[in-house]
Amino acid sequence: MRKILVFTALILVLSMTYSYAIEATKHQISDPYFLQTVEECYLQYYYYIPCPTSSWFWGFYEWEAGDIIGQFFVIGDDPTGVYSACDPGECHTLDKFRVLDFWGHGATYPGNWTVEFDIWCADADGCPVGPSLWNSGPFETEPEWGFVDVDPPLFLTTCCIYTEPDTTHPRILITATHVGSDPTYPRWGTDDISTPLLTEPTPCEMHDIGCWTALYPRPTSSHYATIHSGYYGTAFEYCPPLWFADGEDETPDASLYGYVEFAWRLYLLCEGPDAVEPTTWGTIKSMYE
Repeated sequence: MRKILVFTALILVLSMTYSYAIEATKHQISDPYFLQTVEECYLQYYYYIPCPTSSWFWGFYEWEAGDIIGQFFVIGDDPTGVYSACDPGECHTLDKFRVLDFWGHGATYPGNWTVEFDIWCADADGCPVGPSLWNSGPFETEPEWGFVDVDPPLFLTTCCIYTEPDTTHPRILITATHVGSDPTYPRWGTDDISTPLLTEPTPCEMHDIGCWTALYPRPTSSHYATIHSGYYGTAFEYCPPLWFADGEDETPDASLYGYVEFAWRLYLLCEGPDAVEPTTWGTIKSMYE
């Protein structure tokens, strides 16, 4: 089934639409929320819509060599799911993150579907600011939910949006670059709006597991001002990125079900801002002016 990745940008009064063809398949799995430790807080933007207990997801694949996909995060945003927002002034240490891959055979056949993750400071459009802060090196994903350890943990204070009167709200981008000999996979998981609505004989109730209403079409109707997940091309030629339309939405502007978010999650330690030389703040602040 051919699916279309669509991003619509309003520049002055001109609407410009770009498209990139990929494949998508449906999957239904559970999310083990209980695995979070008490020392961590988390941030995610995807819906987990119990239908009736596990949730539907899309799996996007058919990538090309060098393709970059990613998701940006603002520490302090209210997360979907079952927990509260991370303290934007204290939770500045990234311990690990979790991704969803419905292929997941990279560890069995290393080199075929290898990716490299990078972490960047980000601007308000989710584009990278400055050089990569961390690179995973060649990484092989596991089936379904898989953790990526950031070792040693990465301090995010230099990515803060605000520096006065307090240093708060780090904004970062995590990207995955397809570097394997067969870049078709991973089959990256996103949330799914349409399948719960189309479930027969009775559609599933449209609420997130944390009881937020699962609003759609995003971002027109959303808990957030923008979509956080996208396709960046092979050298960030798409910045802002192209967004992923729900797999059943064939409208040119994704106005039926809207755009979907990667099922990625940050795990943060709340140990306060890291020590940074005072002269650094002017440099970092200037990135966002």
